[in-house]
Amino acid sequence: MSLSMYEASIPVFVRGLDNLAAILAKAAAHAEAKKFDGSVLVTSRLFPDMFPLARQVQIACDTAKGCAARLAGVEPPKHEDTETTFAELAARIHKAREFVSSITAAQVDQSRDKTITLPTPPPYPPMVFTGINYLTYFVLPNFYFHITTAYNILRHNGVEIGKFEYLGKPPTA
Repeated sequence: MSLSMYEASIPVFVRGLDNLAAILAKAAAHAEAKKFDGSVLVTSRLFPDMFPLARQVQIACDTAKGCAARLAGVEPPKHEDTETTFAELAARIHKAREFVSSITAAQVDQSRDKTITLPTPPPYPPMVFTGINYLTYFVLPNFYFHITTAYNILRHNGVEIGKFEYLGKPPTA
């Protein structure tokens, strides 16, 4: 039996968003325990030309909801990029998770060969994918890149998180 488009996307996004939320909760608790303003972590970045933690979270959320919507053929919800606190980032993750969770297997499973076109800034031509290539070669690496970068920003700043927080609990059989 092969892996369906739904199985390769929606549960993966939900798990990644849940793990990201748990990592951010640990970061918020760390800031509180060490008695410093959590916005220090929210605005932290690994290198000056990289996005800060808040933007990493926003992009991870947007990547999941955008992919779910494109594969399902629905309009993704729009969220302003205004989060400046851990509570606001947690709410952003929750909204993205709720939307992604609302997408059904019936909506996604027929998208394997669907044409997905992404606009790009001029002078570049739009990126055109099949559904499976969009998911596997573009979205999943991008989704994990931003979650990993968020994890690395927090770890670099002393938040006591490890591989098991990144991976989360194993799914039940």
